[in-house]
Amino acid sequence: MDEMRPSSGAAAHLGLASIFPPGLQAIYGESRRLYPDQANPLQVTAIVKYWLGGPDPLDYISMYRNVGCPGQDVPEHWHYVSLGLSDLYGDNRVHEFTGLEGPSGFGFELTFRLKREAGETAPPTWPAELMQGLARYVFQSENTFCSGDHISWHSPLDNSESRIQHMLLTEDPQMHPVQTPFGHVSFLQIVGVCTEELQAAQQWNGQGILDLLRGVHIAGGPWLITDMRRGESIFDIDPHLQERVDKGIETDGSNLSGVSAKCAWDDLSRPPEDEDDSRSICIGAQPRRLSDKDTEQIREALRKGLEIKSKSVLPPISGQRHSHERPQSRKDSLESESSAAIVPHELVRTRQLESVHLKFNQESGTLIPMCLRGRLLHGRHFTFKSINGDTAITFVSTGVEGAFATEEHPYAAHGPWLQILLTEEFVEQMLAEIRDLSTRDVCKLPKEYSWPDKKLKISVLPDTVFDSPLQ
Repeated sequence: MDEMRPSSGAAAHLGLASIFPPGLQAIYGESRRLYPDQANPLQVTAIVKYWLGGPDPLDYISMYRNVGCPGQDVPEHWHYVSLGLSDLYGDNRVHEFTGLEGPSGFGFELTFRLKREAGETAPPTWPAELMQGLARYVFQSENTFCSGDHISWHSPLDNSESRIQHMLLTEDPQMHPVQTPFGHVSFLQIVGVCTEELQAAQQWNGQGILDLLRGVHIAGGPWLITDMRRGESIFDIDPHLQERVDKGIETDGSNLSGVSAKCAWDDLSRPPEDEDDSRSICIGAQPRRLSDKDTEQIREALRKGLEIKSKSVLPPISGQRHSHERPQSRKDSLESESSAAIVPHELVRTRQLESVHLKFNQESGTLIPMCLRGRLLHGRHFTFKSINGDTAITFVSTGVEGAFATEEHPYAAHGPWLQILLTEEFVEQMLAEIRDLSTRDVCKLPKEYSWPDKKLKISVLPDTVFDSPLQ
């Protein structure tokens, strides 16, 4: 990527503001408010800038030494601040200028707080690569992050043996939103978490788990500082916290309305000799439209990803483009080039199916119990959007208005988008029979569950099945 060098941020501080990019200057100004004695911080910089064809979207990552707050039992730590997700220049070289009142670029920058180890005199640089990986995902997919989002990384954030292998996002406790000449910018802090905490966030909600982390000093404390040497989850430290999560799921359900996943579906009611793809356009009854609220929730579901990996970033839902190209427009997932799950209603009509076979990889399969318990039993829906193609599978409860799947015809396809309506009684039956999916240590794959009377089959398969070009 990059190299570490003293900050060019000192330029604005030394009176060169007239030639200093205004967006960059605004973020440096907020950093100087917190760190008046660190006007020239160390930075990791992209040697070849993104707008010149380089691979790294963040022009700079500033690294500050934060003394913490002894009164709140906040330890000394390193504070990382990205520059590049917002519009730094205002000349359309990276971001399209949309006006002073809207977001600057994507409207946010990333921050990260890493506990300073005894004897450390300089900040580790691996968080900069982590932030670049997240920024690449945002630029490629045009999907933005929000406070409470979770990111499944499946690898120690620092490539060590640490249990901290995933992330939650929250508002930075010290950085205030800033108004720049190119729009407003907020600061989202990355919080490292272990697998048990990620699963709890998926099953309940990210904000609830963040609140629990704030109350456990060694797991983050009030400023949510990541300690890569933490070996215990908050549930190991305080077993009573699991009761709070269980109660929260029972009371609130899950606010996770969907994930990008490895999944597929087959229409078992179609004769094998039918050469048409089971997800092809067909003639049928005109679908009833989802309510505006449900449509927006599904859009949000397809904007958020299950797997954002350090080795292979989640493919963009909105269609591939070269990483150095400036986005021409920001499309919602359902209107994107690569997602045909929802296409114009005048072109695709709903087809009612008699029998379906759902296929998921292991990680997606472990989320099915959460989908049923945390979403459908609360009158909601949940979407699995394939990362390998156009397929989408949405489970809906009888409480979701406007779904094109009905109790009379519970399986319905709209192009490659399959909806499955499940009654509360059937959900309870399924939960009893797929109990072993609640843990990621699921038994040997493939694993199959079948409800012949409902003409529904679910298979949990190895990842290689979905990675095949024939899938």
